[in-house]
Amino acid sequence: MEVGRPGNGRRSSMSQINVTPFVDVMLVLLIIFMVTAPMLDQGVTVDLPEVAEAPNLPSKTEPLVVTVEKNGQLLIGKTRIDQLDKLAPVILQALKNRQDAEVFLEADKAVPYGRVIEVMAAVKKAGIERLGMITRLPEE
Repeated sequence: MEVGRPGNGRRSSMSQINVTPFVDVMLVLLIIFMVTAPMLDQGVTVDLPEVAEAPNLPSKTEPLVVTVEKNGQLLIGKTRIDQLDKLAPVILQALKNRQDAEVFLEADKAVPYGRVIEVMAAVKKAGIERLGMITRLPEE
């Protein structure tokens, strides 16, 4: 009498793992991440003014960007600031652990010049000496 062979009344143990459900779940997760990843990196839509030439400034860290949208709304990074007088304290808080106190201003070209100057004055009020303007090259 043979022991452990199918057909003779004894059950044999199966020592293999079925990986098909695992592969199915992994493929579904991969598809979900592929679909959602482009949606996560949406920035603020700003129609920047065009210039013929602008030097690229090297930076060791991610720069702090203040954005003025077409409707005059202010953003620091992706955080909305509801009043201009709150801009300076938020900038100071964002730059408190950085060595380089550098801010870049990104303003839509439809924003009135006076609003851009008000934002620049608020940045200066925060004690920032280095303020860069973000532009884009004209499309050909």
